[in-house]
Amino acid sequence: MRAAKVLRNGEEAGTLVQYDKASYEFTYNEAWYQNPEKPPVSLTMPKTEKVYTSDHLFPFFFNLLSEGVNRKLQARHLKIDEEDYFGLLLEIAQTDTIGAVTIRPIHETKQ
Repeated sequence: MRAAKVLRNGEEAGTLVQYDKASYEFTYNEAWYQNPEKPPVSLTMPKTEKVYTSDHLFPFFFNLLSEGVNRKLQARHLKIDEEDYFGLLLEIAQTDTIGAVTIRPIHETKQ
C-alpha cells in the first residue's frame, strides 16, 4: 500500500491511496468535506461523495504527470518504472504541477 496527502493551495484536502495495481481510493478529509467554502479537488470528484474508488489511477491525478519523452526521462532519472504512475506521481507532483494541487507522500513508520 502507498499513500499520499492531496493538498490544494498548500492545505490538506484529502488522501490518495494505492492498495495494489488495480485498487485506488481518494478520500476527502472531514474538515475539507464539511466546509462549503472549500472547493472540490477536481470537477470530476465533486464533494457530493467523500470516498472515491477506482481500478486505475484517477484521471485527474494521472493528468498531473508529464507525457511522452518527458515522462520517460523523469522515470529513467528517478529509477522508477515508466508504467508506475502512482510512483511517478509521488515523486514528481510534490512541487512541479500545473494548478493548485500537489501531492505529498505519506511514509509509513516501521516499529
